[in-house]
Amino acid sequence: MKKKALFVYNPKAGRAMIRRKLSDILELLELGGYETTVRPTTKRGDACQYVKDCSPQTELVVCSGGDGTLDEVVTGMLASGRNTPIGYIPAGSTNDFGGSLKLPKNMLRAAEIAVTGRDFPCDVGAFNEDIFVYIAAFGLFTEVSYETAQDVKNVLGHMAYLLEGVKRLSSIRSYLLKVSYEDRVVEDEFIFGMITNSVSVGGFKQITGRNVELDDGVFEVTLIRRPRNPLELNAVMAALLNRDINAECMLYFRTDRLTIESREPIAWTLDGEYGGSHERVTIRNCHKAITIRV
Repeated sequence: MKKKALFVYNPKAGRAMIRRKLSDILELLELGGYETTVRPTTKRGDACQYVKDCSPQTELVVCSGGDGTLDEVVTGMLASGRNTPIGYIPAGSTNDFGGSLKLPKNMLRAAEIAVTGRDFPCDVGAFNEDIFVYIAAFGLFTEVSYETAQDVKNVLGHMAYLLEGVKRLSSIRSYLLKVSYEDRVVEDEFIFGMITNSVSVGGFKQITGRNVELDDGVFEVTLIRRPRNPLELNAVMAALLNRDINAECMLYFRTDRLTIESREPIAWTLDGEYGGSHERVTIRNCHKAITIRV
């Protein structure tokens, strides 16, 4: 008997390239011995629901789209209580997590890995009651990922994030935060923060630290303090461009759990999508909670 697979894809991701590769991808799944159910997404939440509703006999879930599509698939998988292997065919504008997994940009090669690759137990994050795959962030630049139009993302790739972010430099907001992790408490003003499990963000490598491992049970946490003058702001931008994540203007650490509290609601982004506004968030590492084909 053939094995059962679910293939979920975002037809609009990454210049809609999946439409030209769809039949070839399905042929690879067929040759790999899978009887495949195909489900395109039409709105946010579709991928999550497809995975939750899939048959318990499904032995492989393959998704194609951006990191937001993968986020939904992972969320649906954890909600289902199963740990079916997930194959990922990156097709978005930046694909930070796909790059961290060293998955090829060639869609057919990525599809081959989804069928024949090895299973890699991978960490993901719990953000209050939500799930994220590789990044939870707030502040400077973070709103860009969900405010930038999809067609702009497709044309400019990660440059779209920077171009939109530069427009906002004249009105940088800061947040007075209480950050608690392990046995430490830090209270300070920050303009940006990211909790990551990725070797790149927005297409930029090594901006999350060095020697990043996706299965070590800890996050890399980077918080940028509020610059007091234009010189300090320039120092912040230089540190980011030079990947100097231990600069004096930053607080950087690794942990498996932290709590961030603020006096006002702060808008968060989870894997590039809007994650709601919160005054208190608890973020914890779900060690090796999912299985990815690599």
